[in-house]
Order: sequence, then C-alpha cells, then structure tokens
Amino acid sequence: MPIRTAEAEWRGDLVEGGGHLRLGSGVCASPYDFRGRTDEGSASNPEEMLGAAHAGCFSMTLAYQLSQAGFTVERIHTTANVHFEQRGGGWSIHTIVLATQARVPGISTAAFIAQANHARRHCPVSRALAGVAIQLNATLI
Repeated sequence: MPIRTAEAEWRGDLVEGGGHLRLGSGVCASPYDFRGRTDEGSASNPEEMLGAAHAGCFSMTLAYQLSQAGFTVERIHTTANVHFEQRGGGWSIHTIVLATQARVPGISTAAFIAQANHARRHCPVSRALAGVAIQLNATLI
C-alpha cells in the first residue's frame, strides 16, 4: 500500500511565526501561519489543506460510485468549507460542509443524492474525520 507524505516546517512563536507546507509529490508548496487560520491572512493553513483533500477525495469517490452504477460522469465540482473555531478552551474543526455540483446525464435527483450521501460517509478522508460533523449539499447541474 502506498504511503503519502507531506512536510511542514515552523519557525518562531505561534502568533508571529510562520512555516512552509509541502506535499511529497512536490506539486504544492505553500507558506502558512496562524493569521491564515484565525483571520483573513494571505498564507495557507492546515484547515484549507484538509478541505482540499476532503473535496478531492469525496469527488473521486462519488465519480467511482456513479461509474460503477453505470452512469457517465461529465463533471463533479466540490467545495469543502472547514469550520475552525475556538470551543471548550481550544481550537477545533467541528464541521465540514461539502457542497458539490455534478453533471451526470440520465441520473435522477434521488439516485444522485443517495450516491452523494454514500460517498460522504465512505470516502477515506470522511472516514478519517469520523469525529467531525460532515454535512453535504449536493446538486445536479
């Protein structure tokens, strides 16, 4: 089984310091800092990276399921909104809202929603985030 790797380096204290994130594949590298987590800073943050991973994993899982069910997937676009807030004395990710739009000719809305909900529950990233509420808004376009 493959092992995927990512790196992070941090320098300085939490508020004034900063770091650099890098994916093992080398296709993405980004600065990150605390301001990017809690304010509207311009650097990336772990929650944004997690959201990208979740949106990608969900989209791939949904595409696989729809293909296995005999549908041709033309397009799936998913956004993950990761809710990062201070609660109970510490920072936490309490909710992720996945919003997906898909173009899948010939599928009924009910069948699409059922497939999307299955993907929400069973994509590997969703399973890894079992302690987080994952909501889904799924729309056929």
